[in-house]
Amino acid sequence: MLKNKILSFTLFLLITYSASFIGGLVTINFKEPWYSELVRSSFSPPDWIFAPVWTTLYFMMTLAIWFFWHSENRDMNTVYIYFIHILFNTTWSIVFFGLHNILFAFINLLILIFLIIVLTLRFRRINLISTYLMIPYLLWSCYALFLNFNLLILN
Repeated sequence: MLKNKILSFTLFLLITYSASFIGGLVTINFKEPWYSELVRSSFSPPDWIFAPVWTTLYFMMTLAIWFFWHSENRDMNTVYIYFIHILFNTTWSIVFFGLHNILFAFINLLILIFLIIVLTLRFRRINLISTYLMIPYLLWSCYALFLNFNLLILN
């Protein structure tokens, strides 16, 4: 049983952090000089804050799906939604930093937030810990939507 839990945690961790890895590669390779030239709002945090916040959020997402996976009444549709949500999470960095398309990144983020809400509500029926672990991610994503909207307006 413990071996199964370690294996499942490792797999969810790898899948979840793959979004971070791909997003990070795209960001590093395509961010500059484009991003530095954008007009940003005064609500934008310093660039250094994103790495620790996202690292923490990815870990919390991993725990959320892992606790859900080991719940008695889990359903596979929720797990599939989680994987789709990871795809949209990854896609945002590609669209924003890779393609430099603020509007499509905004639309991508709207879809991502919708999926986060769906996941949070589905987790709530099965595992409250998973629900609570998703709330900071939902709040940060809403803040990201606000920042993305500001970039859309200002540029």
